[in-house]
Amino acid sequence: MTKAHTIYGKLALILFLLLAVGGGLAIGFLTAPAGWRIFEHHRGGWPMKIWWAQLVLNFAWSPAFFAAHRIGVALAVILTLLATILAFIATAWRQDRVAAWLFIPYAAWVAFASALNAAILALN
Repeated sequence: MTKAHTIYGKLALILFLLLAVGGGLAIGFLTAPAGWRIFEHHRGGWPMKIWWAQLVLNFAWSPAFFAAHRIGVALAVILTLLATILAFIATAWRQDRVAAWLFIPYAAWVAFASALNAAILALN
């Protein structure tokens, strides 16, 4: 392996990491207002506890599906995530309707991803 190839590989890795981590941070920054609105006013309430639970489940799905290739486990995680998101919307609705509305597109996306996960499980 040449020195130029090694340097190119390192630069490509750095660029990849910047895009992946930066993209994740950008998405988190853009979607933070729903959780932040609840955190700012109701830190110890049920909506915030449910918000933390959905965050953990969201982080758990990708490793289960992509890294471990446990499609059935991933389906259980994502269906629990969807239920948690819907629970957040229901509990946040009483305290902050804007926060609840901000989670509607997230629920729709996770419902779609759940259907994809289920289809992949059925086809395998």
